[in-house]
Amino acid sequence: MNATILEEKVFIDSALLTSIEEESQVIIHCKMTADEYSNAARIWPSTYLIDNQNNKNCQLVYAEGITMYLTWTYIEEGSSLDFTLIFNGLSKSCKSFDLVELIPQAGGFEYRKIPRNNSDVYYIEFSE
Repeated sequence: MNATILEEKVFIDSALLTSIEEESQVIIHCKMTADEYSNAARIWPSTYLIDNQNNKNCQLVYAEGITMYLTWTYIEEGSSLDFTLIFNGLSKSCKSFDLVELIPQAGGFEYRKIPRNNSDVYYIEFSE
């Protein structure tokens, strides 16, 4: 049996290529420690990464190891809670960003001016 390989050339308009952005994610590994007293934590769906260059928000898409608002995750005194947040990707022009939980009460997560790295994987520690 003989097989023939045909070469096909596909042409894509360059205008289409410039409008396509690579899909990406930002992963933030967090640690929250309850030092002197027991504590509790939860994450609201209104938690964003905010690009410091253009003020665009990146949506939280997944949380692991922490409960979502309304439910609390209990942290015993002297222990810590490790959790991971996954967000939609930042723009290629982003050099630094803020992690902000926009909620209608005090005490939301906030971590400012996080320098961007090549892997888009970050480690943050929140202290009470």
